[in-house]
Amino acid sequence: MVARATVARKTPAKAGRKGSATQTSSFVLILIGLFKLSKAALMIAVGIGALKFLHNQNLSSTAMHWVQVLRVDPDNRYIHRALVTIFRVTPKQLKELSVGTFIYAGLFLTEGIGLVLQKHWAEYFVTIMTGAFIPLELYELVRHFTALKLAFTAINILIVWYLAARVWSRRKTSFR
Repeated sequence: MVARATVARKTPAKAGRKGSATQTSSFVLILIGLFKLSKAALMIAVGIGALKFLHNQNLSSTAMHWVQVLRVDPDNRYIHRALVTIFRVTPKQLKELSVGTFIYAGLFLTEGIGLVLQKHWAEYFVTIMTGAFIPLELYELVRHFTALKLAFTAINILIVWYLAARVWSRRKTSFR
């Protein structure tokens, strides 16, 4: 004789609402994960570029070549400031830049993959790591304001707020 376990069934209306909220929540987690993965890809590209320039003996001629290819005005104050900064970069600074960007890329890859796979540890990890850098981002924003810095700082604050609320909500329901 086979015994069957009875399972309490939800009414279709309740099941639909809960599933919809779960799908939205999963979608937001995946979006945040993809954002983190795109930041990782950007960091990997910067790190590889720094390594490539490390082996390039004439960094200034390469920079001037790209100024000509992109047809930008080298006398423009922003382009000129960027070129002066590039001309002053030492091989040691390029090594440090590449190491730092690869470390950040690893951090972003870990966060992004964890969130895309919807792992609970990733929610904690992203909340702590992203939240830890917000004071530094705010300091940099006050020191040198740009719209791009403001956008990334706002996105990171929203990410921390959303994930902290999600973790807190899950903890509250697990203690009941």
